[in-house]
Amino acid sequence: MPLMTSGGISRRGFIGGTAGAGVVLVIGAKASAQQGSGGPYGALADQADANGLKLPEGFTSRVIARAEEPVPGTDYVWPIFPDGAATFPIEAGGWYHVVNSENFVPGEGGVSVIQYDDAGEVVDAYRLVGGTTQNCAGGPTPWGTWLSGEEADGGQIWECDPAVEDSGVARPAMGVFHHEAAAVDPENEVVYLTEDEPDGAFYRFTPDAYPDLSAGLLEVASTDPDGTVSWYEVPDPSGADQPTRLQVPEVTAYDGGEGCWYAYGIVYFTTKGDNHVRSLDPATDTIEVVYGGNGLLTGVDNVTVESGSGDLYIAEDGGDMQVVIITAEGDVAPIAQISDEPLPPDAIPSEVTGPVFSPDGTRLYFSSQRGGDPQTGITYEVTGPFRGLEAAEPAPTTTIAAANGANEEASDPSDDSDDDSTIPVVPIGIAVGAAAVVAGTVAIRRRRES
Repeated sequence: MPLMTSGGISRRGFIGGTAGAGVVLVIGAKASAQQGSGGPYGALADQADANGLKLPEGFTSRVIARAEEPVPGTDYVWPIFPDGAATFPIEAGGWYHVVNSENFVPGEGGVSVIQYDDAGEVVDAYRLVGGTTQNCAGGPTPWGTWLSGEEADGGQIWECDPAVEDSGVARPAMGVFHHEAAAVDPENEVVYLTEDEPDGAFYRFTPDAYPDLSAGLLEVASTDPDGTVSWYEVPDPSGADQPTRLQVPEVTAYDGGEGCWYAYGIVYFTTKGDNHVRSLDPATDTIEVVYGGNGLLTGVDNVTVESGSGDLYIAEDGGDMQVVIITAEGDVAPIAQISDEPLPPDAIPSEVTGPVFSPDGTRLYFSSQRGGDPQTGITYEVTGPFRGLEAAEPAPTTTIAAANGANEEASDPSDDSDDDSTIPVVPIGIAVGAAAVVAGTVAIRRRRES
């Protein structure tokens, strides 16, 4: 379990030297001045590449799709305002890249998917969910579906199968509120949810019959000053008479809940209102600050974790329009920056959205939500010497729904059957550590071998 307290001090004292298993290293307040020094990949290039991205040496980019234009190689028109994303391996080869559309027009949001072959080339694109509003973030499930959250009044979680067009199914038991991200904890069989409100709650949903998300218990977190969390049931998840975040007096408000990602026994979540990244250890029900304060990383938003290295990749909503990494060694550095573009005076600032790795770890995808001219969005791919490829180890297997080539009948997320005999097994990578940067100090935390 993590050895850090909420204040960044080891429960077992300081140990100098190199951080290893069971070791906590506090580098000190001076470390915050080292932010942006380059991290493991060096500094960003001074000049943007042909696609408008500044990258470290050895990295290259390509544009995958532009909103309101057909995805190259297909006749599917890419929706505007691309946002939260995930990838899913296909047993027969290649992968799916699922992306939300945060279109504010009622009924004009939704979810789309791009399918790639083994070489990472686009082979298909289509719609997964339509008729929804302001689909912002979400999260992948271990059984191979995508949970898309509507950040709108009456917003719900929609579960969809990447292999099946128009496969979205609403999950109202998971709460009706301004949904952002969702992260599944397969060890404890629960889903964590964030809410984008100034007084938003941090939620936990426990299905009655995991992994069926059609019914279950919705709770909100109440966090003590020492980081200890207690969970309280939300009396009315529909929020019909009172917003879910206001139904429990003991609830702790988290200002502008954004990204949420589960990795290696820890749940990471971000709050843009106070520019924090936090971690929850479900084994001890304690929350710690991973990054807080004013530094290189501002406007924290979507988050993902690289398999192998354990590095956190965080998108900026505004800020310097960067994807910033927090490494297991304590570095806080940009890995990519969308360069400034001349904008008209009435332009709406863009934001970086949907950072996620391809299942093989060779490619990083993300979008500029309002990039391009007109300002409707661009989705990018970055390749390079990601260090997770070197550190990756075999991991416990996970199931993935509808692996296309293997299954002639795609699974339906709404199917309540207990028979999972047709779901193939796909290996994934595992990380070796996690980083914590606490209010101007940098702390390294290594998890003990289980």
